[in-house]
Amino acid sequence: MSNFLSQLQYQPLTNFADNLSVESVKQQIASIQNKFSSMRPPQEFLDYRRFSKPQNFGEIQQRLSFNLPYFQANYIAIILLLSVYALVTNALLLFVLGFTGFGIYFISKLKGGDLELPMGRLTTSQLYTGLAVIAIPLGFLASPISTMMWLIGTSSVTVLSHASLMEKPIETVFEETV
Repeated sequence: MSNFLSQLQYQPLTNFADNLSVESVKQQIASIQNKFSSMRPPQEFLDYRRFSKPQNFGEIQQRLSFNLPYFQANYIAIILLLSVYALVTNALLLFVLGFTGFGIYFISKLKGGDLELPMGRLTTSQLYTGLAVIAIPLGFLASPISTMMWLIGTSSVTVLSHASLMEKPIETVFEETV
């Protein structure tokens, strides 16, 4: 029974390690490049002549079902830009993320060894605990939940309003009737 539990505990870590393999990372990068290769040009994405008020809820649904997949790469780019803006405008959150990332990186560079200081020796467990003691309270002060809520709200409003106000291209209307 204990052998089963130990295998169960280490299963997510092995899956995580498998996802960081070179082949997996190459596949994910190729997938992202493929996704962004379908990005529509700004002239098409911001064509103000195609913006109009939908007549009814059915037309909103039709526009959403067409525009969300059609402009998917553009919407992902907008969400990424809003994410960068949210991080840049929340300096404490940016500092906490950077501090935690660099702390984990430098502790992992010790490869399980102890850190020798003139005043004593610190184990990796002590270093991770110290990092958590500093990063968690700072993380709460940085208000990541409100930042995420702002990001979800602005992304939703931006993407859904564009998708519902943008008419289909005239070529697709003729394709549907034939």
